[in-house]
Amino acid sequence: MRKPPVLAIVVPCYNEEEVLPITCGLFKAELDDLLAKGKVAPGSHVLFVNDGSRDRTWEIIRELAASDPAYRGCSLSRNRGHQNALLGGLMEARGHCDATISIDCDGQDDIATMEQMVDAYLDGCDVVYGVRSSRETDTFFKRFTAQSFYRLLESMGVECVYNHADYRLLGAAALDGLSQF
Repeated sequence: MRKPPVLAIVVPCYNEEEVLPITCGLFKAELDDLLAKGKVAPGSHVLFVNDGSRDRTWEIIRELAASDPAYRGCSLSRNRGHQNALLGGLMEARGHCDATISIDCDGQDDIATMEQMVDAYLDGCDVVYGVRSSRETDTFFKRFTAQSFYRLLESMGVECVYNHADYRLLGAAALDGLSQF
């Protein structure tokens, strides 16, 4: 079993001024719970990545970072898109932590499953996917396009985890591998 990691929760943000004040507390509460249980090490933090937001998102991130060392932020020079913001955040966190968990800012992923991800890391896993058990809350269009996407990938012979999202844990070795792309 591994020692508790310094964990960075990486949260890409684009125009999130309405939801960020709500979800930041949820991320911090989960981090505090993991710290209290001894599952993550001191120095663990939430890293918000501003993806060129046009609202007050970056101001809110700066205020959070100034108010509590568990909150950190970085800002892209302009809007680069969700996946680029996510990658930028992972690369920013790399070298400053033992593991990252990436999660969307909107709070739709089950934050409480972070503990299971960390447990899997402690047991030796370097990559842990968050996989949706259901898409019932998605609109018809979102369900249809997601299912079509996975069918297309499958038809092309791509190996992928069905219904996974950007909600995942990556250990330092996986982050180092990702940085080589």
